[in-house]
Amino acid sequence: MATIKFELEADVRQDIGKGASRRLRHTDKVPAVIYGAGEAPESLTLDHNKALNALSHEAFYSHILTLKVGKKNEKVILKAVQRHPAKPRIAHIDFLRIRADQKLHMHVPFHFLGEENAPGLKEGGAFSHLMNDVEVVCLPADLPEFIEIDASNLLLDQSIHLSELKLPKGVELAAFAHGVEGHDQAIISIHIPRIIEEEVIETAVEATAETAEGAEQPAAEAAPAAEATDKEKDKGKE
Repeated sequence: MATIKFELEADVRQDIGKGASRRLRHTDKVPAVIYGAGEAPESLTLDHNKALNALSHEAFYSHILTLKVGKKNEKVILKAVQRHPAKPRIAHIDFLRIRADQKLHMHVPFHFLGEENAPGLKEGGAFSHLMNDVEVVCLPADLPEFIEIDASNLLLDQSIHLSELKLPKGVELAAFAHGVEGHDQAIISIHIPRIIEEEVIETAVEATAETAEGAEQPAAEAAPAAEATDKEKDKGKE
């Protein structure tokens, strides 16, 4: 269950359109919209710096947020963020209203533990993080901040899959909505790095080639000796 709380103050926006949004951004405001839960969409404005600071927290993306709109508190989740392509500026934010009795589909980050103690790492392996988060289905009250994965016992050439996750009570994986088979993705694995494998193979090939060349050399040297012996025999016959 999430323990961190995020609250943002918002004002109702009266001016709509690209021109109005551009003017807002010049005054360090962020245009936003809130919708969902059977209610009409509402255009809002947020303080840019406060919104930017909130977005710098990993937990902000997987938490139930509180939007204070006047005297009303709206429970929402972050649905979409539009950013300036070249500057650290927020262009627009979408929020989705939630209801306590309706399940959510949310992406929750993984927190990997004990990687430095994994036996496979000590054997020369390297970790591959194949997934950084996972989509879960749960009621708002059951939404976790993150899901921990203990990799401290991972051996060389082993992986941890979705089916091995220890999920909090009331939390399900969206990927398994139609069954585990065919959807049990690997989350993290440990293998010998490919570049090292290639170097080992190349060294082995070179060693084999050198051994083969060494075996051929005495045979090549024996050929002239055999030829000389034949000539001596011919002289004896004369």
